[in-house]
Amino acid sequence: MFNLLRNALILSLFIFLWKPANAQQMMNMLEHDAKPYYFGITLAANNSNFKLYQSQLFLKQDSIMVVEPLRTMGFNLGLLANARLSQYFDLRFNPQLVFASKNLYYKELYPVQETDKKIESILLSFPLQLKFKSDRIGNMRVYTIGGLKFDYDLAANARARRDDNLPKIRTMDYGYEVGAGFEFYFESFIFSPEFKISNGLGNVHVKNPDLRYSNVIDKLQSRMIVFSIHLEG
Repeated sequence: MFNLLRNALILSLFIFLWKPANAQQMMNMLEHDAKPYYFGITLAANNSNFKLYQSQLFLKQDSIMVVEPLRTMGFNLGLLANARLSQYFDLRFNPQLVFASKNLYYKELYPVQETDKKIESILLSFPLQLKFKSDRIGNMRVYTIGGLKFDYDLAANARARRDDNLPKIRTMDYGYEVGAGFEFYFESFIFSPEFKISNGLGNVHVKNPDLRYSNVIDKLQSRMIVFSIHLEG
């Protein structure tokens, strides 16, 4: 899925940048820039993992030799609401349903084994972003975004019931997002590919000293790179 979205971005850039030097480009959707608000949908692929902080017990014990986060792929589905603040600034609300898996790798000495703990998440993510946009260059413009987000993990309680050996994750998290993208104006819609970093600031690890896979971890913070396609009207 990530490769498909990446190829769509490359194809879009090629279509819009390859033009005869003397061709006169027709401007699409000129009235759109004056709209006080508009809506859209979001399709995205994500690459996520944890930033892991080891506990003091990890250095003292001799059973678990390695604990590391692993990167995995997932996808997002969302809605978009954009409000115009000024010529160059918009306020954007982009709630999404995020399917992600943040795995942990363990290498143990007693007994000798290597284990991947799969921590699946189904997140309701609520990002509120400030968008800074350039002037239009024909039927294209560039923009950057920055803002805060709140995440609610629908799968957190299901994980706790399913596997006693799995490190437990908190239901709620908060963080920040920064990114950049392009807006390509077609006759009836706007096609917007976008890259962003979406990182959590809170510690989502529920530490349990009785669980050997949990007591070697002090903190877990979510990390995510997202490639999105916004279709806006």
